[in-house]
Amino acid sequence: MIKLFLLAGSFFCMLSVILGAFAAHGLKSRLSDYAIGIFKTAAEYQMVHGLALIAVAILIKCGINLSMAGGFFIAGTLLFSGSLYLLALTGLKWLGPITPLGGLCFIIGWIVILVQVARFKF
Repeated sequence: MIKLFLLAGSFFCMLSVILGAFAAHGLKSRLSDYAIGIFKTAAEYQMVHGLALIAVAILIKCGINLSMAGGFFIAGTLLFSGSLYLLALTGLKWLGPITPLGGLCFIIGWIVILVQVARFKF
């Protein structure tokens, strides 16, 4: 799991930078300011949770059981950021209800970290 979380986190961070630059330079003339804001929000949350995945991998290596948190962060990134990217690019409103499911995955992942760190004997 450690390698998966390190790879996913690194990939999500890299892709966040690429997509953020694409939004700022390649999409600025094609999308509304509102859609650009949605796209940038997706990239921001993707970056934060990519870094969180890397931290999860390091903490697992230290002996804290955070595999479930990592799984929720991957699912959250795909659902939250993925739906926002698609919403910004396509305008398909039915994607909107998917976004909160991703947000819920993020919240659950952070709750798992809180509980597991509180239980861990340092």
